[in-house]
Amino acid sequence: MKRDYYETLGIVKGADDQDIKNAFRRLAKEYHPDRNPGDGDSEKRFIEVNEAYEILKDPQKRAAYDQYGHAAFEGHGGAAGPHGFGNEFATSMSDIFDDLFGEFMGGRRGRTRGSRERGQDIRFNLEISLADAFAGKTAHIRVPGSVVCESCTGAGAEAGSRPTACTTCGGHGKIRVSQGFFTIERTCMACQGRGEVIENPCRTCAGVGRVNRDRTLSVTIPAGVEDGTRIRLAGEGEAGMRGGPGGDLYIFLSIASDEIFQRDGADLFCRVPITMITAALSGQIEVPTIDGGRAKVKIPEGTESGRQFRLRGKGMPVLRQKIVGDLNVQVEVETPQNLSRKQKELLREFEKASTSENNPEAEGFLNRIKVFWDGVQKSD
Repeated sequence: MKRDYYETLGIVKGADDQDIKNAFRRLAKEYHPDRNPGDGDSEKRFIEVNEAYEILKDPQKRAAYDQYGHAAFEGHGGAAGPHGFGNEFATSMSDIFDDLFGEFMGGRRGRTRGSRERGQDIRFNLEISLADAFAGKTAHIRVPGSVVCESCTGAGAEAGSRPTACTTCGGHGKIRVSQGFFTIERTCMACQGRGEVIENPCRTCAGVGRVNRDRTLSVTIPAGVEDGTRIRLAGEGEAGMRGGPGGDLYIFLSIASDEIFQRDGADLFCRVPITMITAALSGQIEVPTIDGGRAKVKIPEGTESGRQFRLRGKGMPVLRQKIVGDLNVQVEVETPQNLSRKQKELLREFEKASTSENNPEAEGFLNRIKVFWDGVQKSD
């Protein structure tokens, strides 16, 4: 009697997709023929694990299995319809059910004989620096997944052997099952809809045509990418089954926070502290630019804290456009600290010599307070 697929993978029925994948990888590694040469039991167990994973990783197949068990995929020969209706009626009714439930039951056309299953897409998260986003770079990433089996070049069969037509479905990849008044067409589970079976499977990949192996890839990141940019590498995802086309690799970029610059689209912002003397008497400061250079900013006399200075064309490039943003430099006037006795005396002398014209905002605020207090006293 066939083992329960959940029991085969050692997981509970409510396991999520990641639990299923983790269990499969662990068991496939444990029972792989390369690790157990000549062990027939391990090879049989390896094939069972692969079969269970192929069903449970697919939401539709898993739903059918949860409801009907192994019976959902057992093949039975087609029969003539009831009440004297022959194959012509059965075929037309099968077409109707295929239109309604074709995707669930394996598709109206099914797979052609020897068709190859495309590999799954892979998502890879990559964090880069703001400087890399500015200039672009070539990144080398290590991607886990499956690759084409070198021993059989993806065919799944041992050298010198070839796949043969499936005897369950006659090489069609699908079978018809009569259920009362209706005839329903299903994907043949004996050959997984391929129409052929491998009698002498490759010992390296157990007939699936691919093996798990990490790969190192080079990725070109263009200048001007933003947080969340997606890069697609066609065919660099999971290898297909038995020589099928590979899936795609999707690289999602995130940009690490920078200690100096903050980004808003194509514009950059930079906060620079300046001395009270520079703010009061004017001066010139040097600020960094994202390309590693320097830029000079003139500070006019009487500059207040929080004032911004725009340096045009010193920001970020816009992806695939000849547009460059600006660098906005915001100055923050720093209050002197750890003053000596002489410095304190000089500041007190300066305060005595100051007039309302030297601090117009402070003087204006004091005048408004006086008016407010006078109004309160009169109301009392």
